[in-house]
Amino acid sequence: MSLEELERRIRVLEDIEAIKRLKASYCAYCDDNYDVDNIVNLFVEDAVWDGGMRGKCEGKQEIREFFTNAPNRLPFAVHMVLNPIIEVDGDTATGTWYLFQPCTYADGDRAVWGSARYDEEYVRVNGEWKFQNLKLTSYFWTPFDQGWVKTRFA
Repeated sequence: MSLEELERRIRVLEDIEAIKRLKASYCAYCDDNYDVDNIVNLFVEDAVWDGGMRGKCEGKQEIREFFTNAPNRLPFAVHMVLNPIIEVDGDTATGTWYLFQPCTYADGDRAVWGSARYDEEYVRVNGEWKFQNLKLTSYFWTPFDQGWVKTRFA
């Protein structure tokens, strides 16, 4: 293996780790009462955050508005993301993650389990990875005491 090939392979591994840190930061900021400024800084200016049944935001301003109101809908959440598959192609990348999330719906003060898949696109800006597109596809959001077999979507 040439030195060039080794450098390329190491760069890809470093990029994958940086994208994992980007995702971990997103989850931590969401779980920190939706730290809006830090969440928004993870996205490029023309990013799209598509929460499916939760709504779609285009651009940082809409993303800011959505997350500013998030604590009013979900006052408690623990974003646990699993099984990342990340593909890097130069200064762009894609990623797929699975979400398992205990949370509280403010409406009715209900404990809920959630599961979804994230499909994401990333771009490197000034040496830093950012979200370009984030899409959430829900599998279930179910009351804690009923489970997804009885009530798939709360």
